[in-house]
Amino acid sequence: AVPTEVDSYHSLFPLEPLPPPNRIQKSSNFGYITSCYKAVNSKDDLPYCLRRIHALVFAYDFHAGGETVMSRHFNDPNADAYFTKRKWGQHDGPLPRQHAGLLPESLIWAYIVQLSSALRTIHTAGLACRVMDPTKILITGKTRLRVNCVGVFDVLTFDNSQNNNPLALMAQYQQADLISLGKVVLALACNSLAGIQRENLQKAMELVTINYSSDLKNLILYLLTDQNRMRSVNDIMPMIGARFYTQLDAAQMRNDVIEEDLAKEVQNGRLFRLLAKLGTINERPEFQKDPTWSETGDRYLLKLFRDHLFHQVTEAGAPWIDLSHIISCLNKLDAGVPEKISLISRDEKSVLVVTYSDLKRCFENTFQELMAAANKNERGSS
Repeated sequence: AVPTEVDSYHSLFPLEPLPPPNRIQKSSNFGYITSCYKAVNSKDDLPYCLRRIHALVFAYDFHAGGETVMSRHFNDPNADAYFTKRKWGQHDGPLPRQHAGLLPESLIWAYIVQLSSALRTIHTAGLACRVMDPTKILITGKTRLRVNCVGVFDVLTFDNSQNNNPLALMAQYQQADLISLGKVVLALACNSLAGIQRENLQKAMELVTINYSSDLKNLILYLLTDQNRMRSVNDIMPMIGARFYTQLDAAQMRNDVIEEDLAKEVQNGRLFRLLAKLGTINERPEFQKDPTWSETGDRYLLKLFRDHLFHQVTEAGAPWIDLSHIISCLNKLDAGVPEKISLISRDEKSVLVVTYSDLKRCFENTFQELMAAANKNERGSS
């Protein structure tokens, strides 16, 4: 059963299928019974991903809509046919090609740049990833990658004895990270996890040689082949070459789009605050024991301005709805421009001509009056 609460986390929802209660199912990665949940932290009200392993709970950032590399690229059982049928001489169809059973090379390089960058950051800190696996690499959006469960093995294999140095084997773990990266890239190039099995490596490399560039083939060989020296993730940078700039340009373009969308939301928030403040003033039934407060003085001007914004009609008496008119008037009010505006009473017997700067002064003074009364009441209650 899903727990109702874990420490400061609540509203747990399973992100992976829960094993039957009478069946012990250990993770192929960690060797322990694991479960994964989305949960909300009561301290900041933000969602998190909780990975429970035995009696330990690891908390990670939650990315809505994310999926693993395994579920996106290796979820088709027919993709292994090239390797499984080939063993028995049954494969007589055409070889898989890019865009016809295989991933485009540009996508694979986009993944390589991101995964190698993640390893570079981890290795530079003197640590190791140890979870470079398709089931632990998350894809958000179209091609954005994130490595999940980093640090889990460091906790599970920690030995507190004085004779054990947790950093002693770090160089070995870093070399294993590079091999794991090579396996992930080869599996992506073959579009099949069967390609990284030892008995299929030769056929997998033949498939890569036929369909992809020599740079990609050399990168895979470098990562998977034992070297006479300690390797570094920086060694594959020459093989990536100018493709790095392609990914940099794509990231910058994506950043520009996000900033433009953010700027729109900033403007939307500004207009919303104006409307929220205006709504607290208009049609207020009573204030300071004065039932006509919202109908007199500066508040009456704001009521007429509200009608000017939302209640315009055509000559035929039909509603006239124009969002650009509403946005334009709100922007002028926020800026307090000296432009004049005619406000007509509902009985059309009175016309008041004021500037937006006058309206802004009335607006700010009235709202401050409400805020002062609200704060005074809070202090009196406490």
